[in-house]
Amino acid sequence: MAATTCELTWLRQLLQQLKLGDIKVMKLICDNQAALHIASNPVFHERTKHIEIDCRDKVLSGETITDFIGSNDHLADIFTKSLRGPQVESICNKFGAYDMYAPA
Repeated sequence: MAATTCELTWLRQLLQQLKLGDIKVMKLICDNQAALHIASNPVFHERTKHIEIDCRDKVLSGETITDFIGSNDHLADIFTKSLRGPQVESICNKFGAYDMYAPA
């Protein structure tokens, strides 16, 4: 989450310098509820290594909003896992992909 927050911050600054938009809030989606809780709670900072101060500061200041996504809803799974028919169709529908060989 910390590395992704750094990348999002860099991307937001790039878009602002190119005058392509003024992004106020970034949304960071994670499937680990414990990491989301740690990022939003400043008390646990001494017990963690992977949630850096920069990430926590962005979450607490409101620049970054964290949200949970279930493991079954990962769109990247189509690129990284061997999925069965219904899962492939569901993810392709979410991407807006279609079968160009299907009869019209």
